[in-house]
Formats: sequence, C-alpha cells, structure tokens
Amino acid sequence: MLTPASDYQTMCQAFRWEIPERFNIATAVCDRWADGTNRPGLIQVGSTLTHHSFDDLKKDSNRLANLLRAKGVRAGDRVAILLGQRVETLLAHFAAWKLQAITVPLFSLFGPEALAFRLADSGAVGVITDAAGIDKVSAIRDGLPDLKFLISTEPATAGALTLGPELERASDAFEVQPTLADDPALIIYTSGTTGPPKGALHAHRVLLGHLPGVQWPHDFFPRPCDRFWTPADWAWIGGLFDVLMPSLYFGVPVVASRAGRFEPDRAIDLMIRHEIKNVFMPPTALRLLRQAEAEAASLDLRTLASGGERLGDDVIDWGKSTFGLAINEFYGQTEANLLVGNNAAVMPTRSGSMGRPIPGHDVAILDGGGNVAGPGVPGEIAARRPDPVMFLGYWNNEAATSEKFRGDWMLTGDLGVADQDGYITYQGRADDIINSAGYRIGPAEIEECLTKHPAVALAAAIGVPDAVRGEVVKACLVLRPGNVPSDDLAEEIRTFVKRQLAAHEYPRQIEFLDELPLTATGKVMRRALRGKG
Repeated sequence: MLTPASDYQTMCQAFRWEIPERFNIATAVCDRWADGTNRPGLIQVGSTLTHHSFDDLKKDSNRLANLLRAKGVRAGDRVAILLGQRVETLLAHFAAWKLQAITVPLFSLFGPEALAFRLADSGAVGVITDAAGIDKVSAIRDGLPDLKFLISTEPATAGALTLGPELERASDAFEVQPTLADDPALIIYTSGTTGPPKGALHAHRVLLGHLPGVQWPHDFFPRPCDRFWTPADWAWIGGLFDVLMPSLYFGVPVVASRAGRFEPDRAIDLMIRHEIKNVFMPPTALRLLRQAEAEAASLDLRTLASGGERLGDDVIDWGKSTFGLAINEFYGQTEANLLVGNNAAVMPTRSGSMGRPIPGHDVAILDGGGNVAGPGVPGEIAARRPDPVMFLGYWNNEAATSEKFRGDWMLTGDLGVADQDGYITYQGRADDIINSAGYRIGPAEIEECLTKHPAVALAAAIGVPDAVRGEVVKACLVLRPGNVPSDDLAEEIRTFVKRQLAAHEYPRQIEFLDELPLTATGKVMRRALRGKG
C-alpha cells in the first residue's frame, strides 16, 4: 500500500512490498470484513435494487464452496464464470478460491467459438452462468471432455443445476483451505493480434500487486464516503482488479450494474442516484460520455481514472472543465496490470503522457537490442520481475511464456518513449505501427488529433497497402450526431490532421462508419478494420 507523500521520488524511495507467505483473495476481500455488523459490500442495480453485506457474501460463498466441493471440485481445478456484473459472479470467485480452485472469468458476449476454445484450453470442470450461457455451453459441450457440471443462476434445462435452491440446501460453514500467496488463483484470457488467445495465469498475490496502482490514480484511495463503479465488465482484469477486488479489500462498497451497450444518459443517472465517488472508465466510454456534457457536469465524483488506450489532451481538458478534477490515466495489461499512472495531486501531468511507473514497479523502455533506451528514444515498454502483479505464465503454453521475457524484463508488445523525468508516452501496439514511405507512424497520435475535429466522435487509424508508399494511413471514423458523411467533410478532416500533425501522418483514406468494432473490453479492434479493408 502507498503512504501518501508530497512528491513522487519520496514515495518511490519509501515504498516496500509486503507480501505474506499465505494469502487468499477471498479471505482478504470478504471474510475479514464479515464481522456481524452487516457492513455494506455490494449494491446490485437491476430490475430490483439489492444490497449484499460482507456477512451475506461470506455465508453465500461458503454455501457455494460446499456445493462445488460436493460436485468434485478440488485444489487446482478450473471453474469458469460466464456472468456479468452481478453478485453471483463475486460468489463464484470467492467459493472457488476458498477451495484453492482456479477461476476462469469469461465475457457474456462471447460466442460459441470463443467459449469452446477457452473452456477446452483451461480444462474447466464446471461453468457457473445464466440461462443464456447454459444454452451457449450446451451447444458445444460435446467438445469439452473435462466439463463435469453446469450451474445456472436462473432455472435452466440441459442438465444444469439451479443455483438458488442448491445454495439454500448447502451449509454456510466452510473452512478455507490454506493458500500460499504464489498459489494460482485465476486464468484471464488475452487475445493477441496473431495466434489463438493465451491464458494469463495469476497467483493470489496479484491482488496485493494491484493495490498501489488503484491508490495512485484515485488520489490515495480509499477515503471516507468513497463508493466505486465501473462500466467495465468484471471478466476483464480492468473491471475485476482495477475496481471490484481492491475496493472490497479496503471495505469500500461497489455498485454492480452493466447494460450490454454503454449508454451515457443511463450511466450518469446511475452515478448520481447511487452517489458514486470513484470511477474507472475506459477511453471509449469517456468519449461517449462527453456527448452528454451538460448532464455529466452534475456528477459529484472524487476520482476518475481511465486506461486501456491513449486518452488525448482534449478529453483530459474536458474532464477538468466538466468535473473539476483530473482524469488520471494509467497503463497495464492482462499479464502485468497497473504499472504506470498519473496522480495529478502529487506530480504535474504532461501532455500525451500516461504518467510515471507507479511506486513498486520497475518499468523501462527497451531498444531493439534489449537495452534500456535513453530519454526520447522510442522502444518497447517493459516491466522487470519479480513483481507481485505479474502473471505466473501462460496456461499450457511455455513457449509463449518464454517469448514474453527478455531476461528479467517482461515485454509488453507496446511501444512508448520516456522523457528525462521518466514520464512515459504510449505510442501504440508494436503490430499496429504503420510503415509509410520509410516513416514509422503510431496510430495513437493520429487518433487523438482526429477526435479533436468537431465532427468526429470516435476514430481509429490503420495502415492499408499502397503500391508506392508500402502503406498509407486510413482513418475509420464515427461522426458526432448532426454530421453527415461527405467527400467535402473527408477532405476537411484530412486537411485538419495535415495542419495539426505532419504531411506524412494525415489519413489519405477516410471511411465513415456507424460504429467501430470493439473488443469486449472496449478497445478498438484495428485488426478487424484492417481485415475489412
């Protein structure tokens, strides 16, 4: 945990990791707060509003742990969780961890092919899901020889157990199995730009590794009256460990609510009604929220952080004028999250930069030879092990794990540049770089410039083949309401970028779209756009 100080260097020098030999996430975030006082833990927003105290969460997760044990789940077994933001998601994680089992969070939006690969690769023995999920899994069950049981949160067919009645019959007494901090806790699948998805295996200590990275961009979270919400799905490491688990670790209530599509008006109403003080909002959601600027100004937030893609100065400036606070950006990835970030209360932010390494993490820019690059020299962002937030390795994939490291440096596959004070600017994925007439062009800067044009709501920049230049920049744009695609508008946008950036960076091709293809975590799928082109 961070000890507040007035300057960055003092905090870095004072910080020490304290990782106990034994640590279980479920005990740390749930059971230790279950003291009989009904301390609020989870507030679930839906057709009805339900409140779940830590006492409730402990008893119900104990019941589920007993149910899972009765179904044959043992230490090291994988239990998949195909659910959104709801209390059963939390109970499933807790119950599995109490058994020393390994959870596999999965997005509800996944189709049969995505589910089949992840369930087969992880060797999941069971799936906890809803009725829609039961239908999906049942259709592919013949190809899942390790799968022994299905549990549904709703009445379901296909041989699934219904969770509610099963929990009523189970005992709420359970002795948590002794767990080492380095014991595996969960597998989160991450999709690269090439090859099949890889399962990042994390230990129980990963929660402790996240704590400084949550405290830093949220102005030394927690403080009295804090209450957290995010539109990010809990199957993503951003929703699960940037918000849910750290908040509960500190005893801070979390609001659970996630519609299928992010709707700014609905999100604003939720944050007002439930007195949300702390928000993690991915960049795409923030840009959509900006379209409801007048309503957003009525929010009373204490902290607002964003990560996942470069945000842009225009959104940062909008946040200051609308909310009266800094939107602190942070950076990480599934294999090692919350490594770099801003805290405007401690150090000044710099244009385009996502901040400095968060105290406790050793992050650098490596050049092509694997050496630490000097200030202003671009290269690959890397983190040094050992680090408690870092993954144990890729599940069933030693070759990919080995390729991820160069010595003790974990390679992120992301490009960046550091200045003389250690501020890091993200330049994009290494495989998203556009090579045009000898220039290496990162999409992030172009996309930031494009969204500064008053007609543009969302933008993605990709490289497309060109006989003369090798590649040229193509912009895929979603316009703000009231703007109509036209050749004149396209030329206006080209000229705007050319004047703002450089002649070799402006988009020679522009395509107007109704929406951009997004991953389940809200990131733009540039490879889908390249394939479309």
